[in-house]
Amino acid sequence: MPPFVSLKSFRCAALALVCLLVPALAGTAAAEPSPTSGGATFEPPPPPPAKATVVNGKAIAPANAPSRVRRVIEAGNRLIGKPYIYGGGHKPFSSRLDRGYDCSGTASYALFGGRFLRLPMPSGSFMTWGQTGPGTWITTYAHSGHMYLVVAGLRLDTGMRDDPTSTGPAWSKRLRPADAYVARHPRGY
Repeated sequence: MPPFVSLKSFRCAALALVCLLVPALAGTAAAEPSPTSGGATFEPPPPPPAKATVVNGKAIAPANAPSRVRRVIEAGNRLIGKPYIYGGGHKPFSSRLDRGYDCSGTASYALFGGRFLRLPMPSGSFMTWGQTGPGTWITTYAHSGHMYLVVAGLRLDTGMRDDPTSTGPAWSKRLRPADAYVARHPRGY
């Protein structure tokens, strides 16, 4: 510091510089993808070779769906009507269903049905599970706080339900905005 500049003047100048740089840096950081939220732009899954349908709240697999995809749908159907319970579905899988399921418990159970998982996983773990990007038949969308599946063109989710009066796992024909989610899929599906 030059001898002709007072310490008080130097501190004021430094504070002014910080006040100018922090908003500029914050604006730059906000434009960068967030590693904790996924930060990817929404990339919808490609249309599956055939779409599943929903009848009375349950999904019906298309005739040409691979057997593992059919098993994911069948497992997902077993959860329809169960309430949303935070932490539900995170016990080791057994033949007995939990009383209710949260988002990752739902996805874990359905993927277990197709023999894609051995143990339940939390939402954040699905951000690195499987292969990068949307799959042909199955896509998981996850960030650290929520996740859902798209299977044969249908969304299995505990949020943004078609019927907002009930809670828990449900199938929907509508996709949801997913730009804060990481899309992954099981290899070959």
